[in-house]
Formats: sequence, structure tokens, C-alpha cells
Amino acid sequence: MKKYLVIGNPIEHSLSPLLHNYWIKKNNIFAEYDKKKLNTSDLKSLVDQIREKKLNGVNVTVPFKKEIISYLDKLSPEAESTQSVNTIYLDEDTIIGHNTDIAGFEHSLKDTNFNVKGKKVFILGAGGVVPSIIFALKKMEVNDITLSNRTRKKAENVKELFKNIKVVDWGNLPDFDMIINATSLGLNFSDKIELDFSKLEKNKFFFDIIYNPPETNFLKNAKKSGNLTANGKKMFIYQAYEAFKLWHGVKPVINEEIYKLLDK
Repeated sequence: MKKYLVIGNPIEHSLSPLLHNYWIKKNNIFAEYDKKKLNTSDLKSLVDQIREKKLNGVNVTVPFKKEIISYLDKLSPEAESTQSVNTIYLDEDTIIGHNTDIAGFEHSLKDTNFNVKGKKVFILGAGGVVPSIIFALKKMEVNDITLSNRTRKKAENVKELFKNIKVVDWGNLPDFDMIINATSLGLNFSDKIELDFSKLEKNKFFFDIIYNPPETNFLKNAKKSGNLTANGKKMFIYQAYEAFKLWHGVKPVINEEIYKLLDK
């Protein structure tokens, strides 16, 4: 039986096993997918298991998308450009790190019918998924990207990858058409992003990459103020779709049953 895994810390909230195992069963694949909480000190051992073919593929989430890179043999062009890996596989004897977050975010945004071309986008956070979001936004021809992080240095590190983005101190609100919460604030129901959006015009687009819980305080408050909102569920599904296709050579079906499954 082939074995697949998603790693992270925390990892309890991840619905990846639910989705991948559903697709595995639907496509009659002899495999299983699990989740595992790791520490940085466990990464080398994990990659060794892939090399020894004890693991056939791994998804990577917070906080290891960049840390894992030094243990891999090769990066796909997408992973190289963003210095972010969320999918690992073995190609003959070469361990390759790939990035399906870019495609996941791009497809999810297209599904919202919000056209970002020529728009101003404000991103909160500077973690592992942010370079993927910026890469996708640039591909979709946004006009302006501004980044803010509680630790400014981390935002400046992202700017080294993407020279023409702007960085502002946490608490500052630049003009934007779309704002993306790419922080972990919202994983807990008590989490609040202490930024004042009360003076904004309505009909801004608030996007939260968090999908569990399905509506964070960030989105609840935005909706109450008359703004458009979307969570990260579609991004999650589409990035998983790309990983599944890569590992198994099968295009899994995305339908209403998938959404109901993840809403339970």
C-alpha cells in the first residue's frame, strides 16, 4: 500500500486526509493518506523515508514550506521562484519539491468571479504561502501589491523575492481593492486581527486562506460591513487536486459532494 502524509505544526485542523482519502477510495487506488505533527528536527528523517520509499508523497504546511527545501534534491520552477514547497514526490531517485499553492490560489480566485487584473491587493502575513499568492497575483496582472507582517523583517524577506512589492508596518492600512489574510490568526475562534477597517468604503474583497473554521472573525466582520468575502476552501481543494494528479496520474472530480464532505 502506498503511503502519503501531510506534515505541519499545528496540523490538527488539516482536512487533507479527509479529501485525499475520499479521492483515493473513489479512484480505487491502493493507498492511504494521514497527517503528522512534526518539529524541525524531524524533517531530515521524513525525507529519508521518502528516499527509502516508505513514503510515496508528502504535503507540507505551516511552518515548514521553506525549511524543508534544504533537505530536497531538486525544486520545480514554481517552488524555485517562490522558495516554497507544499508537495514532495520521488522521481526515480530524485526527491523533488513542488508548489501547488500557486495553481490552487489562482483557480480559487477565478471561481469567485472577482477580477484582480489592474487591482490593488493588500496581504497580511509573510509566511510560507505568501510567495505563492504573490506569484499567482502577478500572473493574473494585479496592479499593486502591498505586504504587512507583525514582524516587518519577514515581510522584507519576501520583498527580496519580489522586488516591486511594497511593505508597510503592521497597523497601517493602504488603499486596496482586495485584502488577503495569510496569517494564522483565525485558526482559533477567539483570534482577532486588531486592524481598524471601519472607515473603509464597502465592496472591498476580503479573502482568508484559512478554511477551518469556515468563517473567521476577519470574514464575519467584513461581511457585516457590506464587503465581499471568501475563505480558503477552494484554494485548499485546488492545491490538493494538483498534488493528487501529480502523485497518482489521475484527475480527481471536484463536485458538490466534495464541498459537503469538507463542511461536515
